[in-house]
Amino acid sequence: MSASTVSRQFARAALRTTARNTFATSSRQAFRQNGRRFYSSEPPKSSSSSTLVYLAGAAVAGAAGYYFYTQGGSASTKVFTPTKEDYQKVYNEIAKLLEEHDEYDDGSYGPVLLRLAWHASGTYDKETGTGGSNGATMRFSPEGDHGANAGLKHARDFLEPVKAKFPWITYSDLWIIGGVAAIQEMQGPIIPFRPGRQDRDAAACTPDGRLPDGSKASNHLRDIFYRMGFNDQEIVALAGAHALGRCHTDRSGFDGPWTFSPTVLTNDYFSLLVNEKWQLRKWDGPKQYEDVKTKSLMMLPADYALIQDKAMKPWVEKYAKDNDLFFKDFAAAVTKLFELGVPFKQDTEKIIFKPTNA
Repeated sequence: MSASTVSRQFARAALRTTARNTFATSSRQAFRQNGRRFYSSEPPKSSSSSTLVYLAGAAVAGAAGYYFYTQGGSASTKVFTPTKEDYQKVYNEIAKLLEEHDEYDDGSYGPVLLRLAWHASGTYDKETGTGGSNGATMRFSPEGDHGANAGLKHARDFLEPVKAKFPWITYSDLWIIGGVAAIQEMQGPIIPFRPGRQDRDAAACTPDGRLPDGSKASNHLRDIFYRMGFNDQEIVALAGAHALGRCHTDRSGFDGPWTFSPTVLTNDYFSLLVNEKWQLRKWDGPKQYEDVKTKSLMMLPADYALIQDKAMKPWVEKYAKDNDLFFKDFAAAVTKLFELGVPFKQDTEKIIFKPTNA
């Protein structure tokens, strides 16, 4: 191992320690304002398999989950009725793993967990009633192989140990709790959760092309989001999730983060989009923008389209000035997104998960 490699690893370890100390000593609001983590890019470690196999059942409050437990060559069926406390345990386990595993992009799996929940939900079609988070059909080909879902196996694998520990929960509910945990643990707003999603088989996979294409303009965004039942304001609010994470050349073809704090959810995406000067990046990759000042940030054509569109730009400007307004509207829009097409029972109560860093 070279001296430069050792030096980089030492620096990364020091930065991780600093970030954790900030988490431990700062309030959520203070961390939103001051928290800055670091950049890193390494592949995740593989997860172990489980002997617990989920079969069927409505994993909702007041209903039972059924699963086989195999040990020593024998199998038995167990019935489990999850409570709100059981769902909080699932949330806590995800939050614990997020804190323990900081080897992924920029020190957190949070952004890719949110992307998994988003892409599982964003296939909904209100006219046909197909797609959405009910089904977790991205587990199967061809949906899992769609270009827009490149790299999401990292998120699915990250959650496998949680599924093994809580075999009564459906993948569909688990992925959404992963998204909720990602938002809240990255200092975002509280997102209410309703259980009741059921896993489906490969026959329910949605066709390619239902998710947003970052290379397109606002008309494309309207086609995609209107199909799900969103309006212009909600489109802009949901775009604020780009405050988190980064693009990868081996996935989308694009490259770089949108903000300087890609593991902390704030309205920085909007303030940067409005206040910074942007220019086309000169490189061999697809069309994208870079900030003139540092050339370290990026915006996709679909991002830049938000300030070119007369109806959408005012919302970008409002959210750039008011983080509380952004949080309120983002929470409402992402809750709606996560619930599209889910046949909840009428009396299903919403669960408010307590963040572990509160």
